Amino acid sequence: MAGRCYPVAMQVKTGLILSGGGARAAYQVGVLKAIASILDEAGWDPSCNPFPIICGTSAGAINAAALACRADNFGEAVERLSSVWEHFRAEQVYRADSLGVLRSGARWLSLLSFGWLLRRWHASPPASLLDNTPLVTLLHRLLDFPRLDAALESGALDALAVSASSYTSGTHLTFYQSHGDIVPWQRSQRVAQATQIGVEHLLASAAIPLIFPAIPLYREGRCEYFGDGSMRQLSPISPAIHLGADRVLVIGAGRLVEPPRALPERAPYPTLAQIGGHALSGIFLDALAIDIERSMRINHTLSLLSPEQRRGTDLRQVEMLVISPSLRLDDIAARHVHHLPRPVRVLLAGVGGTEVRGAALASYLLFEESYTRELVALGMHDTMAKREEVIAFFALGHVGQAARRAGA
Repeated sequence: MAGRCYPVAMQVKTGLILSGGGARAAYQVGVLKAIASILDEAGWDPSCNPFPIICGTSAGAINAAALACRADNFGEAVERLSSVWEHFRAEQVYRADSLGVLRSGARWLSLLSFGWLLRRWHASPPASLLDNTPLVTLLHRLLDFPRLDAALESGALDALAVSASSYTSGTHLTFYQSHGDIVPWQRSQRVAQATQIGVEHLLASAAIPLIFPAIPLYREGRCEYFGDGSMRQLSPISPAIHLGADRVLVIGAGRLVEPPRALPERAPYPTLAQIGGHALSGIFLDALAIDIERSMRINHTLSLLSPEQRRGTDLRQVEMLVISPSLRLDDIAARHVHHLPRPVRVLLAGVGGTEVRGAALASYLLFEESYTRELVALGMHDTMAKREEVIAFFALGHVGQAARRAGA
């Protein structure tokens, strides 16, 4: 029996939220592969898009755009993403050769170390630790924006949203492109802007602070410089809700709840890499965990209200499924850091990034297939462990019964 789309299951608009995390976003691809497999088993047509609303931040924004550009064929989109992430090389994302690292990283660290050299580089100061120019080529090869426009026009996709943070104004921006007319929303330090999404928006969203350079974007007729969308992202789930999602699948890029760990009686002073990794984890993970907790509290509160009381509030219940790593990605990164190109290893070694306790920093930069493949496999494993929850979330029990009746 050929697969098909099921109108009953699609009446509820499902939003997909892909968080940030550099190379950690490989985990999201594993989750998506497992979901595609579960949908296929239920008789879902792989050409149908189960996520009419797709929102991404940082590296998650790149994954989101890749899915949106092939929203007319979800199975193909996942296969395409998997092909990229399971054959990654750091050179595809940033300059990892000796000259490239010297031009950016070593020069940047030297500037921090020797303030008297500031005058020498005043005219052209180093912009970031690494030069991510190669990422531009990868994005042009991975994405098909005319196909995105066609998917929105045909209704295969309702909306795509990517987030970035303005260094210039201090505002967090959600750039969105939608099928229908959606009024831009504005909240405290958060603004939405309807626009034609392009490579520049993805580069801005994925510009990890200090590591990758800020990206200029025009907003209201003026140029502002933007960095990673995970910064100052107070409510990562809200864009999907504003865009019309009735339920959301949230895929994290790190453990949202860390169990207690055995600690040494006297810990050594933290390295710069350990401090940097801790700061990045705060940027990429904390806001998402808090927003999930907030959404669950709202859902619980609304469940206690009468229908009349619910009508008197702007809040609404949003079903949510959260899938995040069951293992510490820092520990996995520590096993693979030696696969990084030598110039990058040398650069990270200078700040303790090749040590186990500094592996958190490396976990965001390890765009190497040995690491990304293990994260993809972990994502598949964690999702299959939640198979029954996925089936319930997509109402696949009902869909499977309909498929069996149609094939009888």
